[in-house]
Amino acid sequence: MTHVDPASREPIIDTAHSPKHPHQNAAAKAGHAPGGGDLEDSVDSVVDRALDSAAAEQAERTAAVGPASLSRRRMGVLFVAAATVYLLDMVTKYLAVRYLTGHDPVPVVDGLLRLRLVRNPGAAFGIGVNMTIVFTLVAMVVVGVILRMARRLYSVPWAIAFGLLLGGALGNLTDRVFRPPAVLRGHVVDFLELPYWPVFNIADSAIVIGGCLMVVLSFRGLQPDGRVSRD
Repeated sequence: MTHVDPASREPIIDTAHSPKHPHQNAAAKAGHAPGGGDLEDSVDSVVDRALDSAAAEQAERTAAVGPASLSRRRMGVLFVAAATVYLLDMVTKYLAVRYLTGHDPVPVVDGLLRLRLVRNPGAAFGIGVNMTIVFTLVAMVVVGVILRMARRLYSVPWAIAFGLLLGGALGNLTDRVFRPPAVLRGHVVDFLELPYWPVFNIADSAIVIGGCLMVVLSFRGLQPDGRVSRD
């Protein structure tokens, strides 16, 4: 409603009785309706909590399934490497015993490599010839430790390194358990000879290569669980 001020002759708008804009009235009703704003906030809160819960649940499933699947693949790499080393070691030892027993050394690369059959009661490269059973027990412990650590492997290079160690340890352990002169005291078959170097076999080579690979990976900061530590 509008009236004129007698003193100033200016029109004065009476806001108390003036009709409000329809949109303003709707907004006022929506904002001040009993419980209207609270209900909207409650619905938004429920939706937000539901979305957050679903996202967290999905993240948990991804974290649980992803690393497990990754670990299984790394374990597959480990066991393939170990099986390859073990089979090569067993086959070459069989051939060495079959064709080198009672024969002179066979030159392969003149002045560099020759085949000579040796029965080794000690450790790799002929170390500790009087401690056969001790090395047998140590080999068993090594195999057990590698198998236990395999479940936490997420690195392919480390899986290969552990696979080389496992295959080599199992190869020589098989000799100590099943070859003469007695169970757990068997002599390991060695047949590869280099100049100024003890006679060795495929298992010994795999153990040395696997150990060297571990040293390199450690110096580079790559951990068995896949993390990379930088100094």
